Formats: sequence, structure tokens, C-alpha cells
Amino acid sequence: MSSPTTPPTITVNRRESIVWTPGMTVRDIIQQMNYTYPQLVVSVDGTVVLSDAYASTEVPADADVRIIHLMAGG
Repeated sequence: MSSPTTPPTITVNRRESIVWTPGMTVRDIIQQMNYTYPQLVVSVDGTVVLSDAYASTEVPADADVRIIHLMAGG
């Protein structure tokens, strides 16, 4: 939990902490992290977020966000 003197954060991929702002969406996080790969799987606090909902899904303070790049090869 964040204290009043410390801005709230969210954790991305268990290693990056970024400052949370009210109204922050999944799309905002993807842009802030400079993720440009088109095939992503995103979850917020364990709930998968579909790509068509990135712009409308708000992320709460202190959330655990996972963003995974999908890759295929052979």
C-alpha cells in the first residue's frame, strides 16, 4: 500500500514500478513502457485484458500488471 507522501505505483512484470495516475489505462502503460510489439497478452491483478479493451480498462493503484510478448517460430 502506498503512503500519502509516496505516489502510488503499479508493478509491471514483477520488476518495473511506474507511478500510477488516476484514470491510467492498459494502453497508457503499454505506451509508457514503450512496448510496440503487436502481439501482447496483458493481465491486471490476474485478470486477462483483451486487446480491444486496452484503451478502456483502467488500472487501479498498486496493481500487478503482466505484459507478455507472444512470439512464434519454427
